[in-house]
Amino acid sequence: MTKAARALVIGGGIGGLTAAAALHRRGWEVTVLERAPSLEPVGAAISLAPNALRALDTLGIGDEIRDLAAWQGEGGLRTPGGRWLARSDPEALAARFGGPLVLLPRTTLVGRLAALLPPGTVRTASPATLADPGGTHRPAQVAVDNEVLEADLVIGADGVNSRVRAALFPAHPGAVYAGFTTWRLLIPVPGARFASHETWGRGHIWGTHPLKDGRVYAYAAATAPAGHRAPDDEKAELLRRYGDWHDPVPAVLAAARPEDVLRHDVHHIADPLPAFHSGRVALLGDAAHAMPPTLGQGGNQAVEDAVVLAHHGAGLAAYTEARLPRTTGIARQAVRAARLNMAGGRAAVAVRDTAVAALAKAAPTLLLRSFDGIADWRPPYASGDVNAGQR
Repeated sequence: MTKAARALVIGGGIGGLTAAAALHRRGWEVTVLERAPSLEPVGAAISLAPNALRALDTLGIGDEIRDLAAWQGEGGLRTPGGRWLARSDPEALAARFGGPLVLLPRTTLVGRLAALLPPGTVRTASPATLADPGGTHRPAQVAVDNEVLEADLVIGADGVNSRVRAALFPAHPGAVYAGFTTWRLLIPVPGARFASHETWGRGHIWGTHPLKDGRVYAYAAATAPAGHRAPDDEKAELLRRYGDWHDPVPAVLAAARPEDVLRHDVHHIADPLPAFHSGRVALLGDAAHAMPPTLGQGGNQAVEDAVVLAHHGAGLAAYTEARLPRTTGIARQAVRAARLNMAGGRAAVAVRDTAVAALAKAAPTLLLRSFDGIADWRPPYASGDVNAGQR
Protein backbone atom coordinates (compact mmCIF):
# COMPACT_ATOMS: atom_id res chain seq x y z
CA MET A 1 0.00 0.00 0.00
CA THR A 2 1.40 3.38 -1.00
CA LYS A 3 2.13 5.68 1.92
CA ALA A 4 0.06 8.86 1.86
CA ALA A 5 1.88 12.10 1.16
CA ARG A 6 2.16 14.31 4.23
CA ALA A 7 1.34 18.00 4.48
CA LEU A 8 1.81 20.43 7.36
CA VAL A 9 -0.32 23.57 7.42
CA ILE A 10 1.03 26.44 9.52
CA GLY A 11 -1.99 28.52 10.46
CA GLY A 12 -5.55 27.42 11.26
CA GLY A 13 -7.49 30.27 9.68
CA ILE A 14 -9.95 30.01 6.82
CA GLY A 15 -7.29 29.55 4.13
CA GLY A 16 -5.29 26.99 6.11
CA LEU A 17 -8.35 24.92 7.03
CA THR A 18 -9.65 25.00 3.46
CA ALA A 19 -6.28 23.76 2.20
CA ALA A 20 -6.19 21.04 4.84
CA ALA A 21 -9.71 19.88 3.95
CA ALA A 22 -8.97 19.91 0.21
CA LEU A 23 -5.75 17.93 0.64
CA HIS A 24 -7.38 15.45 3.01
CA ARG A 25 -10.10 14.91 0.42
CA ARG A 26 -7.36 13.89 -2.01
CA GLY A 27 -5.81 11.36 0.33
CA TRP A 28 -3.08 13.43 1.96
CA GLU A 29 -2.16 13.01 5.60
CA VAL A 30 -2.54 16.53 6.99
CA THR A 31 -1.69 18.26 10.26
CA VAL A 32 -2.70 21.86 10.97
CA LEU A 33 -0.47 23.76 13.39
CA GLU A 34 -2.17 26.78 14.97
CA ARG A 35 -0.34 28.99 17.46
CA ALA A 36 -3.51 30.28 19.17
CA PRO A 37 -5.11 28.22 21.96
CA SER A 38 -8.25 27.68 19.86
CA LEU A 39 -9.55 28.06 16.32
CA GLU A 40 -11.59 31.10 17.33
CA PRO A 41 -11.01 33.36 14.31
CA VAL A 42 -9.91 36.97 14.41
CA GLY A 43 -12.67 39.12 12.99
CA ALA A 44 -16.44 39.06 13.00
CA ALA A 45 -18.04 38.05 9.70
CA ILE A 46 -16.96 37.23 6.18
CA SER A 47 -18.54 37.98 2.83
CA LEU A 48 -18.30 35.13 0.33
CA ALA A 49 -18.69 35.90 -3.36
CA PRO A 50 -19.67 33.34 -6.00
CA ASN A 51 -16.00 32.56 -6.72
CA ALA A 52 -15.32 31.39 -3.15
CA LEU A 53 -18.63 29.55 -2.91
CA ARG A 54 -17.73 27.56 -6.03
CA ALA A 55 -14.42 26.69 -4.39
CA LEU A 56 -16.30 25.44 -1.32
CA ASP A 57 -18.53 23.40 -3.64
CA THR A 58 -15.45 21.29 -4.42
CA LEU A 59 -15.32 20.36 -0.73
CA GLY A 60 -19.00 19.47 -0.67
CA ILE A 61 -20.07 22.27 1.68
CA GLY A 62 -20.97 25.11 -0.70
CA ASP A 63 -24.72 24.59 -0.45
CA GLU A 64 -24.54 24.22 3.33
CA ILE A 65 -22.72 27.55 3.60
CA ARG A 66 -25.23 29.21 1.28
CA ASP A 67 -28.00 27.93 3.56
CA LEU A 68 -26.31 29.11 6.76
CA ALA A 69 -25.46 32.55 5.37
CA ALA A 70 -27.50 35.67 4.77
CA TRP A 71 -27.86 36.37 1.09
CA GLN A 72 -26.95 39.99 0.45
CA GLY A 73 -30.20 41.61 -0.62
CA GLU A 74 -31.47 45.05 -1.42
CA GLY A 75 -29.23 47.87 -0.27
CA GLY A 76 -26.52 49.96 -1.75
CA LEU A 77 -24.17 52.88 -1.28
CA ARG A 78 -25.06 55.95 0.80
CA THR A 79 -23.68 59.26 2.03
CA PRO A 80 -23.36 59.99 5.79
CA GLY A 81 -26.55 62.02 5.60
CA GLY A 82 -28.44 59.02 4.23
CA ARG A 83 -28.74 59.88 0.54
CA TRP A 84 -28.54 56.85 -1.72
CA LEU A 85 -25.78 57.08 -4.29
CA ALA A 86 -26.40 53.67 -5.81
CA ARG A 87 -28.76 50.78 -5.15
CA SER A 88 -27.64 47.17 -5.30
CA ASP A 89 -29.47 44.51 -7.30
CA PRO A 90 -28.79 41.03 -5.90
CA GLU A 91 -30.61 39.33 -8.76
CA ALA A 92 -28.46 41.11 -11.33
CA LEU A 93 -25.32 40.11 -9.41
CA ALA A 94 -26.39 36.47 -9.19
CA ALA A 95 -27.28 36.40 -12.87
CA ARG A 96 -23.99 37.97 -13.94
CA PHE A 97 -21.70 35.87 -11.75
CA GLY A 98 -23.64 32.63 -11.40
CA GLY A 99 -24.55 32.91 -7.74
CA PRO A 100 -25.24 35.16 -4.77
CA LEU A 101 -23.06 37.20 -2.45
CA VAL A 102 -23.51 35.88 1.10
CA LEU A 103 -22.44 36.88 4.61
CA LEU A 104 -21.91 34.71 7.68
CA PRO A 105 -19.94 34.70 10.94
CA ARG A 106 -16.33 33.63 10.54
CA THR A 107 -16.80 31.17 13.40
CA THR A 108 -19.47 29.36 11.38
CA LEU A 109 -17.24 28.92 8.35
CA VAL A 110 -14.25 27.89 10.46
CA GLY A 111 -16.38 25.35 12.28
CA ARG A 112 -17.67 23.78 9.08
CA LEU A 113 -14.17 23.58 7.58
CA ALA A 114 -12.73 22.03 10.75
CA ALA A 115 -15.52 19.44 10.75
CA LEU A 116 -14.25 18.15 7.40
CA LEU A 117 -10.99 17.03 9.03
CA PRO A 118 -10.34 13.84 11.00
CA PRO A 119 -10.05 14.18 14.79
CA GLY A 120 -6.56 15.20 15.85
CA THR A 121 -5.75 16.93 12.58
CA VAL A 122 -5.65 20.38 14.19
CA ARG A 123 -3.08 21.07 16.89
CA THR A 124 -3.78 24.34 18.69
CA ALA A 125 -1.34 26.16 20.98
CA SER A 126 1.37 24.92 18.60
CA PRO A 127 3.52 27.77 17.29
CA ALA A 128 5.57 26.39 14.43
CA THR A 129 8.76 27.51 12.73
CA LEU A 130 9.93 26.56 9.27
CA ALA A 131 13.27 24.83 9.85
CA ASP A 132 14.05 23.74 6.26
CA PRO A 133 11.99 24.43 3.12
CA GLY A 134 13.16 21.12 1.66
CA GLY A 135 13.99 20.37 -1.93
CA THR A 136 13.67 17.83 -4.71
CA HIS A 137 15.39 15.07 -2.75
CA ARG A 138 14.64 16.05 0.85
CA PRO A 139 11.47 16.78 2.81
CA ALA A 140 10.62 20.12 4.36
CA GLN A 141 11.03 20.40 8.12
CA VAL A 142 8.97 22.29 10.69
CA ALA A 143 9.94 22.77 14.33
CA VAL A 144 7.06 22.63 16.82
CA ASP A 145 6.71 21.64 20.47
CA ASN A 146 10.36 20.60 20.84
CA GLU A 147 10.20 18.26 17.86
CA VAL A 148 10.94 18.49 14.16
CA LEU A 149 8.29 17.25 11.75
CA GLU A 150 8.99 16.33 8.15
CA ALA A 151 6.57 16.77 5.27
CA ASP A 152 6.26 16.46 1.52
CA LEU A 153 4.49 19.84 1.55
CA VAL A 154 4.36 22.72 4.01
CA ILE A 155 1.73 25.43 3.64
CA GLY A 156 2.33 28.86 5.13
CA ALA A 157 -1.14 30.15 5.96
CA ASP A 158 0.04 32.28 8.87
CA GLY A 159 -1.40 35.63 7.91
CA VAL A 160 -0.28 39.11 6.98
CA ASN A 161 2.78 39.02 9.26
CA SER A 162 3.76 35.56 8.03
CA ARG A 163 6.96 34.15 9.49
CA VAL A 164 6.97 31.50 6.80
CA ARG A 165 7.01 34.20 4.11
CA ALA A 166 9.87 35.98 5.88
CA ALA A 167 11.84 32.73 6.00
CA LEU A 168 11.30 31.99 2.31
CA PHE A 169 11.87 35.53 1.03
CA PRO A 170 13.98 37.41 3.62
CA ALA A 171 14.76 40.25 1.19
CA HIS A 172 11.09 41.04 0.60
CA PRO A 173 9.85 44.14 2.49
CA GLY A 174 6.74 42.35 3.74
CA ALA A 175 3.42 44.01 4.48
CA VAL A 176 3.11 47.79 4.80
CA TYR A 177 0.50 50.03 6.39
CA ALA A 178 -2.34 50.82 3.98
CA GLY A 179 -3.08 54.20 5.54
CA PHE A 180 -6.30 53.33 7.33
CA THR A 181 -7.63 51.41 10.29
CA THR A 182 -10.79 49.29 10.68
CA TRP A 183 -13.37 48.48 13.33
CA ARG A 184 -15.77 45.52 13.32
CA LEU A 185 -18.86 44.60 15.32
CA LEU A 186 -21.06 41.49 15.40
CA ILE A 187 -23.92 42.13 17.81
CA PRO A 188 -27.69 41.91 18.31
CA VAL A 189 -29.45 45.20 17.67
CA PRO A 190 -33.02 44.90 19.05
CA GLY A 191 -35.66 46.24 16.70
CA ALA A 192 -33.23 47.00 13.88
CA ARG A 193 -34.84 47.03 10.45
CA PHE A 194 -32.73 48.27 7.58
CA ALA A 195 -31.33 47.53 4.15
CA SER A 196 -27.70 46.48 3.85
CA HIS A 197 -25.55 49.46 3.02
CA GLU A 198 -22.06 50.84 2.78
CA THR A 199 -21.65 54.54 3.45
CA TRP A 200 -18.78 56.66 2.18
CA GLY A 201 -17.77 59.85 3.94
CA ARG A 202 -14.59 61.92 3.87
CA GLY A 203 -11.83 59.48 4.73
CA HIS A 204 -14.40 57.31 6.49
CA ILE A 205 -16.65 54.41 5.55
CA TRP A 206 -19.29 52.47 7.45
CA GLY A 207 -21.17 49.30 6.52
CA THR A 208 -24.14 47.59 8.17
CA HIS A 209 -25.50 44.18 7.21
CA PRO A 210 -28.05 41.85 8.87
CA LEU A 211 -27.05 38.21 9.38
CA LYS A 212 -29.29 35.17 9.16
CA ASP A 213 -29.00 34.49 12.90
CA GLY A 214 -30.56 37.87 13.69
CA ARG A 215 -27.37 39.68 14.60
CA VAL A 216 -25.94 42.68 12.79
CA TYR A 217 -22.49 42.88 11.26
CA ALA A 218 -21.07 46.39 11.09
CA TYR A 219 -17.67 47.61 9.99
CA ALA A 220 -15.98 50.96 9.74
CA ALA A 221 -12.73 52.29 8.34
CA ALA A 222 -10.96 55.62 8.61
CA THR A 223 -7.67 57.15 7.62
CA ALA A 224 -5.46 57.35 10.71
CA PRO A 225 -1.79 57.18 11.71
CA ALA A 226 -0.49 53.64 12.06
CA GLY A 227 -0.81 52.35 15.61
CA HIS A 228 -3.15 55.11 16.76
CA ARG A 229 -5.69 54.04 19.38
CA ALA A 230 -8.53 55.80 21.16
CA PRO A 231 -7.63 57.64 24.39
CA ASP A 232 -10.61 56.01 26.14
CA ASP A 233 -12.16 53.07 24.26
CA GLU A 234 -12.96 52.18 20.69
CA LYS A 235 -16.73 52.49 21.08
CA ALA A 236 -16.22 56.09 22.15
CA GLU A 237 -14.00 56.60 19.12
CA LEU A 238 -16.73 55.26 16.83
CA LEU A 239 -19.29 57.55 18.45
CA ARG A 240 -17.04 60.54 17.83
CA ARG A 241 -16.53 59.62 14.21
CA TYR A 242 -19.90 58.14 13.20
CA GLY A 243 -22.43 59.05 15.90
CA ASP A 244 -24.26 61.59 13.71
CA TRP A 245 -24.43 59.43 10.57
CA HIS A 246 -27.73 58.18 9.15
CA ASP A 247 -29.86 55.39 10.65
CA PRO A 248 -29.16 52.62 11.60
CA VAL A 249 -25.60 53.68 12.53
CA PRO A 250 -26.59 55.39 15.83
CA ALA A 251 -28.73 52.38 16.81
CA VAL A 252 -25.87 49.97 16.16
CA LEU A 253 -23.49 52.07 18.25
CA ALA A 254 -26.03 52.36 21.06
CA ALA A 255 -26.35 48.56 21.18
CA ALA A 256 -22.59 47.95 21.23
CA ARG A 257 -20.45 47.51 24.32
CA PRO A 258 -16.83 48.66 24.32
CA GLU A 259 -15.67 45.04 24.42
CA ASP A 260 -17.68 44.25 21.27
CA VAL A 261 -15.52 46.52 19.12
CA LEU A 262 -12.54 45.01 17.29
CA ARG A 263 -9.95 47.36 15.81
CA HIS A 264 -7.09 46.52 13.48
CA ASP A 265 -4.84 48.59 11.27
CA VAL A 266 -4.85 47.46 7.64
CA HIS A 267 -1.60 46.19 6.16
CA HIS A 268 -1.09 44.88 2.66
CA ILE A 269 1.67 43.51 0.45
CA ALA A 270 2.42 46.41 -1.89
CA ASP A 271 5.27 44.66 -3.70
CA PRO A 272 4.20 41.25 -5.05
CA LEU A 273 6.31 38.28 -4.06
CA PRO A 274 8.49 36.73 -6.77
CA ALA A 275 6.67 33.41 -6.25
CA PHE A 276 4.22 31.77 -3.88
CA HIS A 277 6.52 28.83 -3.24
CA SER A 278 10.09 27.81 -2.55
CA GLY A 279 11.35 24.28 -2.08
CA ARG A 280 8.46 22.23 -0.73
CA VAL A 281 6.73 25.23 0.87
CA ALA A 282 3.77 27.18 -0.49
CA LEU A 283 2.17 30.40 0.77
CA LEU A 284 -1.52 31.21 0.59
CA GLY A 285 -3.96 33.89 1.66
CA ASP A 286 -2.64 36.95 3.47
CA ALA A 287 0.77 35.32 3.81
CA ALA A 288 1.05 35.45 0.02
CA HIS A 289 -0.95 38.50 -1.06
CA ALA A 290 -2.49 40.50 1.80
CA MET A 291 -4.76 43.15 0.29
CA PRO A 292 -7.00 45.97 1.55
CA PRO A 293 -10.55 44.77 2.38
CA THR A 294 -12.14 47.21 -0.07
CA LEU A 295 -13.25 44.51 -2.54
CA GLY A 296 -14.14 41.98 0.16
CA GLN A 297 -11.85 39.47 -1.54
CA GLY A 298 -9.12 38.72 1.00
CA GLY A 299 -10.74 35.62 2.47
CA ASN A 300 -12.25 34.67 -0.88
CA GLN A 301 -8.83 34.59 -2.50
CA ALA A 302 -7.46 32.48 0.36
CA VAL A 303 -10.20 29.90 -0.29
CA GLU A 304 -9.38 29.95 -4.01
CA ASP A 305 -5.66 29.53 -3.22
CA ALA A 306 -6.41 26.52 -1.06
CA VAL A 307 -8.38 24.52 -3.60
CA VAL A 308 -5.96 25.36 -6.43
CA LEU A 309 -3.00 24.36 -4.27
CA ALA A 310 -4.66 21.05 -3.42
CA HIS A 311 -5.35 20.53 -7.11
CA HIS A 312 -1.67 20.89 -7.99
CA GLY A 313 -0.42 19.15 -4.84
CA ALA A 314 3.36 19.02 -4.90
CA GLY A 315 3.42 20.83 -8.26
CA LEU A 316 4.13 24.17 -6.65
CA ALA A 317 5.45 25.94 -9.74
CA ALA A 318 2.06 25.36 -11.35
CA TYR A 319 0.37 26.73 -8.23
CA THR A 320 2.41 29.94 -8.42
CA GLU A 321 1.70 30.23 -12.13
CA ALA A 322 -2.03 29.90 -11.51
CA ARG A 323 -2.31 32.20 -8.50
CA LEU A 324 0.36 34.93 -8.60
CA PRO A 325 -0.95 36.89 -11.62
CA ARG A 326 -4.58 36.65 -10.52
CA THR A 327 -4.09 37.72 -6.91
CA THR A 328 -1.64 40.48 -7.88
CA GLY A 329 -4.25 41.98 -10.18
CA ILE A 330 -7.01 41.76 -7.57
CA ALA A 331 -4.77 43.24 -4.87
CA ARG A 332 -3.95 46.20 -7.11
CA GLN A 333 -7.64 46.69 -7.82
CA ALA A 334 -8.33 46.67 -4.07
CA VAL A 335 -5.71 49.40 -3.57
CA ARG A 336 -7.37 51.52 -6.27
CA ALA A 337 -10.76 50.99 -4.64
CA ALA A 338 -9.33 52.08 -1.29
CA ARG A 339 -8.08 55.32 -2.82
CA LEU A 340 -11.61 55.97 -4.10
CA ASN A 341 -13.72 55.15 -1.07
CA MET A 342 -11.24 56.50 1.49
CA ALA A 343 -10.81 59.84 -0.32
CA GLY A 344 -10.65 62.68 2.20
CA GLY A 345 -10.57 65.93 0.28
CA ARG A 346 -13.88 67.81 0.13
CA ALA A 347 -13.63 68.44 -3.63
CA ALA A 348 -12.51 64.88 -4.39
CA VAL A 349 -15.39 63.44 -2.36
CA ALA A 350 -17.92 65.68 -4.14
CA VAL A 351 -16.64 64.57 -7.53
CA ARG A 352 -16.59 60.91 -6.44
CA ASP A 353 -20.15 60.94 -5.12
CA THR A 354 -21.51 62.78 -8.16
CA ALA A 355 -19.81 60.35 -10.52
CA VAL A 356 -21.02 57.26 -8.66
CA ALA A 357 -24.61 58.53 -8.52
CA ALA A 358 -24.60 59.48 -12.21
CA LEU A 359 -23.14 56.13 -13.25
CA ALA A 360 -25.62 54.19 -11.13
CA LYS A 361 -28.54 56.09 -12.66
CA ALA A 362 -27.36 55.92 -16.27
CA ALA A 363 -26.15 52.31 -16.37
CA PRO A 364 -26.68 50.38 -13.11
CA THR A 365 -25.03 47.19 -14.35
CA LEU A 366 -21.77 49.04 -15.00
CA LEU A 367 -21.08 49.03 -11.25
CA LEU A 368 -20.98 45.24 -11.35
CA ARG A 369 -18.23 45.24 -13.95
CA SER A 370 -15.60 45.87 -11.30
CA PHE A 371 -16.10 42.22 -10.29
CA ASP A 372 -15.79 40.82 -13.80
CA GLY A 373 -12.89 38.38 -13.80
CA ILE A 374 -13.16 38.08 -10.00
CA ALA A 375 -16.57 36.77 -8.93
CA ASP A 376 -16.99 34.65 -12.07
CA TRP A 377 -13.88 32.53 -11.35
CA ARG A 378 -14.31 28.76 -11.38
CA PRO A 379 -12.12 26.06 -9.80
CA PRO A 380 -9.77 24.05 -12.04
CA TYR A 381 -11.76 20.85 -11.40
CA ALA A 382 -15.37 19.80 -10.87
CA SER A 383 -17.05 19.42 -7.50
CA GLY A 384 -16.34 16.05 -5.98
CA ASP A 385 -13.48 15.22 -8.37
CA VAL A 386 -11.07 13.99 -5.72
CA ASN A 387 -8.70 12.52 -8.28
CA ALA A 388 -8.10 15.80 -10.12
CA GLY A 389 -5.08 16.80 -8.06
CA GLN A 390 -1.52 15.60 -8.49
CA ARG A 391 0.72 14.41 -5.67
